[in-house]
Amino acid sequence: MRGVGPLALCACAAIPGLTPAPAQAAEPVRTVFGTLPDGRSVEEVTLTNGKGITARILSWGALLRSLDVPDRSGKAADVVLGYNDLASYLTKGSYFGVSVGRYANRIRAGRFTLDGQTYTLATNDGPNALHGGAAGFDKRLWTITAVKGGAAPSVTLRYVSPDGEEGYPGTLTATATYTLDATDTLTVTYEATTDKPTIVNLTNHSFFNLAGEGSGRSILDQTLTIPAERFTPVDATLIPTGAHLPVAGTPFDFRKPTVIGARIRDGRDEQIVRARGYDHNWVVTDAPTAEPHLVARVEDPESGRILEVASNQPGVQFYAGNFLNATVVGKSGLAYRQSDALALEPELFPDTPNQPAFGSARLDPGKTYRNVIAYRFSTSPAHRTQK
Repeated sequence: MRGVGPLALCACAAIPGLTPAPAQAAEPVRTVFGTLPDGRSVEEVTLTNGKGITARILSWGALLRSLDVPDRSGKAADVVLGYNDLASYLTKGSYFGVSVGRYANRIRAGRFTLDGQTYTLATNDGPNALHGGAAGFDKRLWTITAVKGGAAPSVTLRYVSPDGEEGYPGTLTATATYTLDATDTLTVTYEATTDKPTIVNLTNHSFFNLAGEGSGRSILDQTLTIPAERFTPVDATLIPTGAHLPVAGTPFDFRKPTVIGARIRDGRDEQIVRARGYDHNWVVTDAPTAEPHLVARVEDPESGRILEVASNQPGVQFYAGNFLNATVVGKSGLAYRQSDALALEPELFPDTPNQPAFGSARLDPGKTYRNVIAYRFSTSPAHRTQK
């Protein structure tokens, strides 16, 4: 199918006698993927939309293990990095496909103050806290609370984080719901409630390569669009400086479709050098919105696959896999190298709890935190060769 614009749906007239029966989504399949050292089972739920897209979700880290998506010729390939066995997820890490929290991204010096009290977190990324700490939500066993079939099959997982876990205040009850529908959209909805004031920033950390994770091709020839006028530059430890800089005239200008590799090694730009490429937050909106909006679009010209990412969150962290170093082997037997995939993480801005100008990451009792992330897939037609 051809993409018809960000998150737009195709309205096609039915032709009597010629219109094929609509594809039927298969019922979800629930299996045991592996066993933790303490004997608890890690389950996998497979969702299929009947149109060639299949998603597999693990209860460990509420993670997206695989996502099969057809190319322009109808041939499906897995477009997210990951492993085939539980042991690799337990020992090799790398955040492949996981749900991250309580606070996704970085917090300066692993400290923040709330209502006059300072809280100390694990510093697991140099001097800073990253993705919820040494044992964040990505390293926890979530409980599957619902598996639903029908036209939009889904699975809902829940994790209850006790007061004080990893240094965060309040007992936080978080849910992650994966839904796969007939518009070729995989939606991940995060919600959270608390019993006392805390901070929350949940997101999904899937690494995408639209050529296929086993293709042997990098993301550098793929094109990226981020509809943002500004980004948040970082210091030497990758913590935002507090500024919002214009993207115009910099390697961070993705307002028009731009080849990812075109400027990723521009050593004249201090921000590129500090992050070894792209590992920054783009300011798409100034605050969360009522409904999801487009935060990024990726296209692989060779396969024709297109991914549009929408969310109600104000920022999107674009990470180009700069620290993948061929030390882990993925599902297809390939060693994952630098720029073999990218992550697009819709979220609040990094270090928001320490930067009042960025807004607020606060969650109070009686309120519900919500991050809706929609991954919509389509394909582009083949490019014609002029003779």
